[in-house]
This record gives sequence, C-alpha cells and structure tokens, in this order.
Amino acid sequence: MTPSLANLDGRAVLNFGASGSADVARASGGRFGPSPAAVLDDWAAFLSWSESVDPDAPPLDVTRLGPPVPSPRQVFAIGLNYREHAQEAGYDTSGLPQVFTKFPSCLAGPVTTVPIVSPRLDWEVELVVAIGERCRLVGEEAAWDSVAGLMVGQDISARDVQLEGKSPQWSLGKSFPNFGPIGPFLVPTGSVVNREDLRISCRVNGDIMQDSRTSLMIWNVAELVARLSSVVTLFPGDLIFTGTPAGIGNRREPPRYLGVDDVLVSEIEGLGELTTTFTRELP
Repeated sequence: MTPSLANLDGRAVLNFGASGSADVARASGGRFGPSPAAVLDDWAAFLSWSESVDPDAPPLDVTRLGPPVPSPRQVFAIGLNYREHAQEAGYDTSGLPQVFTKFPSCLAGPVTTVPIVSPRLDWEVELVVAIGERCRLVGEEAAWDSVAGLMVGQDISARDVQLEGKSPQWSLGKSFPNFGPIGPFLVPTGSVVNREDLRISCRVNGDIMQDSRTSLMIWNVAELVARLSSVVTLFPGDLIFTGTPAGIGNRREPPRYLGVDDVLVSEIEGLGELTTTFTRELP
C-alpha cells in the first residue's frame, strides 16, 4: 500500500487510513523529514521508500492536520475551467486558461475556521495538484509524471474585494487568512483511481451546492501543467488550483453567501473532504 502524506502539527507523517500512521523522520531514521515541504524536494525517492513502511502509530486526528504542502514557492489558480461555471458567470471559454494566484499565506488545513471578513463570502471546491519535480517545457504526454499527488481544495472568495474597482482583484479577494484550505492528505497520483474523472462536490449546512466531475474541466491536469511550464519553471511543491464547477453562491438567484456558523464541506472522490466553519470576524 502506498500511503498518503499528511502534515501533523507541522511534521511530515504517512497516512495509512484506518491502519494507522507513521512519523516520516522517525521511520526513515532522519533520511526524510520532519518538514512536509522538504519531502517534496525528493519526491520520487520518498515515494519509493514509503511503500516499504508499516504504520506504527494510531490513525490521524484530522483536526490536528495542517496543509499537506504548507509553503509552496508558487500557487497557480485557474479561473473558469468548467464550461457550466463559465456560462453561469457570463464569461467566454475560448482561448487560453485564465491564471491568477492565491498567496501562500492563505493556505490552511482540512478542518479550519474562517472569519466573516466580507458580506459576500463565497465557495469554490477545486481539485488541487501538487508538483513533484522541477520541470520546464513539459509536454502533455509527460505532464502527469511531474505531478506528486492530488488534494481537495477550497478557493474561498470575498467577492466584494475580488470585483472592486475597474480591474478585478482576483488574487487579493481570494487570499485572506484560511481562504485556501487543502488536504486532508496529499494522495500520490498512482493511488488515485480514475484520476481524470473524479466526483467533486461541496455542501453548505448539508445542502449540496456543487456537484460535478473533474472530467468536465475544459483544460485537464496534463494540459494545465504543460501550459504553465511553457512559461514558468515549476518547482516541487508548487500547487495548481484547477478551477471550480457550477454552483457558486455569487451566481445563484438570489445570491447565497456564507455567514456566521455556516459549515462548508468540500469533497472529491478518493481524496477525502475538508470541513470549514465560518465565524464572526476576528477583533
């Protein structure tokens, strides 16, 4: 069994599900870890080693988990990558994918709280890709070889900040603290069944808001990695938020925004789920 990677109280940990877990630094005798970020710098060797490890600790408490990739050099986010979402937002889907960033300080673990910093707080469940090797000018046919693994992600957005002014402030409107929950684990691509076609959904207080499949992306993972690497160098641990399907609050009639005590659950088939609770604005 190939375990997934978790961030337990800042330490790299192998997750074996119900079978238990193993601290990377201790299990490897110091060869890897304890930094979750450092593991990505030697991902191929780490992955090979992890397959021979047995769990020696209890199953993980997800409430103690941080983002599996806590400090990426670069975070890429793709806008309007599902046709139904682009149509509900009134945008043209022709041409190249829209690319912006979520600043890394917004990243959070799988169970987190977010203060209501905006009266127009919105959700966007997304498949998140973590890069596993330094790469440049990667062709689509080889792009998956550069991917370390996949996670669930939320691109939480303050729509008033995002759309303020003549030119939208996409990155700032999506980068308040904890606006980027990811996890719960980094699942190696080889362990993801049907990695091109996963059910992706989110619920608010139990009501389904988004429900689609990643196979409906306009630009799939391989195309996104190839496109980005044609311009920039991708580094181990870089993240790609691949876009969200239809069903966001901003485009509902009437609009539905997140408020105090709302609970947002984001889920992707085979990857797990995130739970985000919204609280009053911090003083």
